Amino acid sequence: MVFLLDADTLIRADRVYYPLMRFPVFWDWLQHNGNAGHVKIPVEQYEEVVVGNGVLVDWLKDEKNKAALLFDAEADPSLVAEVTENGYAPDLDEAEIAKLGRDPFLIAYGYELKQQRSVVTFEVSAPKKQRANRKIPDVCKALGVQCYTLFDLIETLDFRTDWKP
Repeated sequence: MVFLLDADTLIRADRVYYPLMRFPVFWDWLQHNGNAGHVKIPVEQYEEVVVGNGVLVDWLKDEKNKAALLFDAEADPSLVAEVTENGYAPDLDEAEIAKLGRDPFLIAYGYELKQQRSVVTFEVSAPKKQRANRKIPDVCKALGVQCYTLFDLIETLDFRTDWKP
Protein backbone atom coordinates (compact mmCIF):
# COMPACT_ATOMS: atom_id res chain seq x y z
CA MET A 1 0.00 0.00 0.00
CA VAL A 2 1.22 3.49 -0.87
CA PHE A 3 -0.02 6.19 1.48
CA LEU A 4 -0.40 9.54 -0.32
CA LEU A 5 -0.01 12.55 1.95
CA ASP A 6 -2.16 15.64 1.78
CA ALA A 7 -0.24 18.88 2.36
CA ASP A 8 -2.06 19.51 5.63
CA THR A 9 -0.79 16.20 6.98
CA LEU A 10 2.80 17.40 6.87
CA ILE A 11 2.00 20.96 7.89
CA ARG A 12 -0.05 19.99 10.93
CA ALA A 13 2.37 17.21 11.90
CA ASP A 14 5.15 19.80 12.06
CA ARG A 15 3.16 22.59 13.69
CA VAL A 16 1.15 20.59 16.22
CA TYR A 17 2.07 16.96 16.76
CA TYR A 18 5.68 16.22 15.76
CA PRO A 19 7.65 19.46 15.28
CA LEU A 20 10.80 18.72 13.31
CA MET A 21 13.06 20.26 15.91
CA ARG A 22 11.54 18.19 18.76
CA PHE A 23 10.78 14.87 17.05
CA PRO A 24 13.42 14.31 14.37
CA VAL A 25 12.91 10.55 14.77
CA PHE A 26 9.40 10.90 13.30
CA TRP A 27 10.71 12.68 10.24
CA ASP A 28 13.53 10.13 9.84
CA TRP A 29 10.88 7.42 9.97
CA LEU A 30 8.80 9.25 7.37
CA GLN A 31 11.82 9.56 5.07
CA HIS A 32 12.62 5.87 5.58
CA ASN A 33 9.05 4.92 4.63
CA GLY A 34 9.28 7.20 1.61
CA ASN A 35 12.42 5.42 0.48
CA ALA A 36 10.66 2.09 1.02
CA GLY A 37 7.79 3.28 -1.21
CA HIS A 38 5.16 3.24 1.54
CA VAL A 39 4.66 7.00 1.97
CA LYS A 40 4.65 9.57 -0.83
CA ILE A 41 3.52 13.12 -1.46
CA PRO A 42 2.16 13.99 -4.91
CA VAL A 43 3.81 16.95 -6.61
CA GLU A 44 0.64 19.03 -6.33
CA GLN A 45 0.63 18.69 -2.53
CA TYR A 46 4.41 19.06 -2.32
CA GLU A 47 4.12 22.40 -4.13
CA GLU A 48 1.45 23.55 -1.67
CA VAL A 49 3.90 23.09 1.19
CA VAL A 50 7.13 24.38 -0.35
CA VAL A 51 5.69 27.75 -1.39
CA GLY A 52 6.03 28.74 2.25
CA ASN A 53 9.09 28.98 4.41
CA GLY A 54 10.36 27.46 7.60
CA VAL A 55 11.91 24.29 8.92
CA LEU A 56 9.38 21.98 7.21
CA VAL A 57 9.90 23.65 3.83
CA ASP A 58 13.66 23.40 4.19
CA TRP A 59 13.35 19.74 5.21
CA LEU A 60 11.11 18.90 2.23
CA LYS A 61 13.38 20.73 -0.21
CA ASP A 62 16.43 18.81 1.02
CA GLU A 63 17.30 16.52 -1.89
CA LYS A 64 17.33 13.26 0.10
CA ASN A 65 13.92 13.99 1.64
CA LYS A 66 12.45 15.18 -1.64
CA ALA A 67 13.75 12.07 -3.41
CA ALA A 68 12.35 9.82 -0.70
CA LEU A 69 8.88 11.33 -0.50
CA LEU A 70 7.98 12.85 -3.86
CA PHE A 71 5.52 10.60 -5.69
CA ASP A 72 6.90 9.73 -9.10
CA ALA A 73 3.69 9.95 -11.11
CA GLU A 74 1.66 12.47 -13.05
CA ALA A 75 -2.03 12.86 -12.45
CA ASP A 76 -4.24 11.53 -15.23
CA PRO A 77 -6.35 14.54 -16.29
CA SER A 78 -9.33 12.32 -17.09
CA LEU A 79 -9.23 10.85 -13.56
CA VAL A 80 -8.93 14.32 -12.00
CA ALA A 81 -12.01 15.31 -14.02
CA GLU A 82 -13.84 12.14 -12.94
CA VAL A 83 -13.00 12.77 -9.28
CA THR A 84 -14.18 16.36 -9.61
CA GLU A 85 -17.44 15.46 -11.38
CA ASN A 86 -18.37 12.36 -9.38
CA GLY A 87 -16.85 13.32 -6.04
CA TYR A 88 -17.88 16.95 -5.86
CA ALA A 89 -20.37 17.91 -8.61
CA PRO A 90 -20.51 17.73 -12.42
CA ASP A 91 -21.36 21.40 -12.86
CA LEU A 92 -18.92 23.32 -10.65
CA ASP A 93 -18.31 26.92 -11.63
CA GLU A 94 -14.84 28.50 -11.75
CA ALA A 95 -15.03 29.80 -8.18
CA GLU A 96 -15.94 26.34 -6.88
CA ILE A 97 -13.14 24.70 -8.86
CA ALA A 98 -10.69 27.22 -7.41
CA LYS A 99 -11.98 26.38 -3.92
CA LEU A 100 -11.15 22.69 -4.45
CA GLY A 101 -7.51 23.55 -4.89
CA ARG A 102 -5.40 20.49 -5.54
CA ASP A 103 -7.49 18.02 -3.58
CA PRO A 104 -8.93 16.32 -6.71
CA PHE A 105 -5.38 15.52 -7.83
CA LEU A 106 -4.58 13.81 -4.52
CA ILE A 107 -7.78 11.79 -4.64
CA ALA A 108 -7.25 10.92 -8.33
CA TYR A 109 -3.90 9.31 -7.52
CA GLY A 110 -5.65 7.09 -4.99
CA TYR A 111 -8.61 6.47 -7.28
CA GLU A 112 -6.35 5.26 -10.06
CA LEU A 113 -5.21 2.20 -8.07
CA LYS A 114 -7.69 1.89 -5.20
CA GLN A 115 -6.34 -1.42 -3.94
CA GLN A 116 -2.74 -0.19 -3.85
CA ARG A 117 -3.03 3.44 -2.77
CA SER A 118 -4.73 5.40 -0.03
CA VAL A 119 -5.04 9.06 0.91
CA VAL A 120 -3.81 10.49 4.23
CA THR A 121 -5.35 13.74 5.44
CA PHE A 122 -6.34 15.55 8.60
CA GLU A 123 -9.58 16.75 7.03
CA VAL A 124 -12.60 15.54 8.97
CA SER A 125 -15.66 14.01 7.39
CA ALA A 126 -18.61 16.37 7.06
CA PRO A 127 -21.19 14.38 5.08
CA LYS A 128 -23.70 17.23 4.91
CA LYS A 129 -21.29 19.46 3.00
CA GLN A 130 -22.03 19.65 -0.71
CA ARG A 131 -20.28 20.50 -3.96
CA ALA A 132 -16.93 22.31 -3.50
CA ASN A 133 -17.41 22.22 0.28
CA ARG A 134 -17.09 18.43 0.44
CA LYS A 135 -14.22 17.10 2.51
CA ILE A 136 -11.55 14.69 1.28
CA PRO A 137 -12.73 11.75 3.45
CA ASP A 138 -16.26 12.05 2.07
CA VAL A 139 -15.13 12.26 -1.55
CA CYS A 140 -12.82 9.29 -1.00
CA LYS A 141 -15.65 7.28 0.53
CA ALA A 142 -17.97 8.10 -2.36
CA LEU A 143 -15.34 6.96 -4.85
CA GLY A 144 -14.18 3.88 -2.95
CA VAL A 145 -10.74 5.29 -2.11
CA GLN A 146 -9.25 4.39 1.27
CA CYS A 147 -8.65 7.43 3.47
CA TYR A 148 -6.60 7.60 6.64
CA THR A 149 -5.44 10.15 9.18
CA LEU A 150 -1.78 10.53 10.08
CA PHE A 151 -2.52 8.62 13.28
CA ASP A 152 -3.94 5.72 11.27
CA LEU A 153 -0.77 5.76 9.17
CA ILE A 154 1.41 5.74 12.29
CA GLU A 155 -0.53 2.76 13.62
CA THR A 156 -0.49 0.88 10.31
CA LEU A 157 3.24 1.38 9.70
CA ASP A 158 4.01 0.97 13.42
CA PHE A 159 5.91 4.17 14.20
CA ARG A 160 7.61 4.13 17.61
CA THR A 161 9.84 6.75 19.19
CA ASP A 162 12.54 4.12 19.58
CA TRP A 163 12.32 3.30 15.87
CA LYS A 164 15.59 2.61 14.07
CA PRO A 165 16.10 2.11 10.32
